[in-house]
Amino acid sequence: MSIERLQQQIRAKKNPTMVSLDPVASRLPTHLLEEATGKHGETLSALAHAYETFSFGILDALRDLVPAVKVQAGCFQALGRDGAAALETVLARARELGYYVLLDTAASPTPVTGEALAQACFGGIPVGAQRFTPLACDGLSLQPYQGSDSVKPLLPYLSEDKSLFLLARSANKSAREMQDLLSGDRVVHQVVIDLAMRWCGERYGKSGYAGIGVVLSGTQPDFLKRLRKKYDRLFFLVPGYGSWGAYGKDVQHAFDLAGHGAVVCAGRTLLYAYEKSGGDGRDYREAARRAAEKMRDNILQYIEVL
Repeated sequence: MSIERLQQQIRAKKNPTMVSLDPVASRLPTHLLEEATGKHGETLSALAHAYETFSFGILDALRDLVPAVKVQAGCFQALGRDGAAALETVLARARELGYYVLLDTAASPTPVTGEALAQACFGGIPVGAQRFTPLACDGLSLQPYQGSDSVKPLLPYLSEDKSLFLLARSANKSAREMQDLLSGDRVVHQVVIDLAMRWCGERYGKSGYAGIGVVLSGTQPDFLKRLRKKYDRLFFLVPGYGSWGAYGKDVQHAFDLAGHGAVVCAGRTLLYAYEKSGGDGRDYREAARRAAEKMRDNILQYIEVL
């Protein structure tokens, strides 16, 4: 299972972090936009090329430091066909550099779209005698709020070195409006976690963690502490570091005593670290690396990855 490989890479780098690639046009370094529009005009194609160049720069800067990357599909797909092409290229580059690669679709698939997504990411889309996997990745992040119909098409791939992460509790402030609602004797996000345990069946790696992980906000340390104890075989993907207000003292509760079982994800804190220097962004790679080192060191003040 690829969650097993993710845990191995975290141990190898002694760094339990993940960078989230979710580029935003208004925050890209100016020179990248100028170069792209100079070649492609003021078009969506130019913006897609700028996203791709920016993402490549981040990936290259962090390749020996950060073990995993999450690519936000919606940021690229919003740019139409050129953005979709850039998404495919960025995923391929991340895999080429050796990252554990998670595609965040923000989708809640139906059985039909779930199967299509599984083929595009994991199994290959059949065209005659050929098969194509345009969005090849190690794992998918989904919203499971259509129930088992949205997850079952992807389950067969868990035995083929692939993984799923199900959104349980996100980091945004309004998450409580739905994800913390009571459902019987549980809150909604706990229902998702219980379903993840049911759906993973007996699919456990050598480290003891299931092939299905859950997304749990780092801004709720009390939740993390309680849920880590209760669900000791689920791997946690923890968003919310930095920009959303979570830091090492908060996210430490996602890990087990060996410093395993979780990865902490940050996007804006790393991608746009160059903004703090007040420059034009030509040093965005170096700034991202410094921010990633600072993030790693902050978390390792509270845990040790054995």
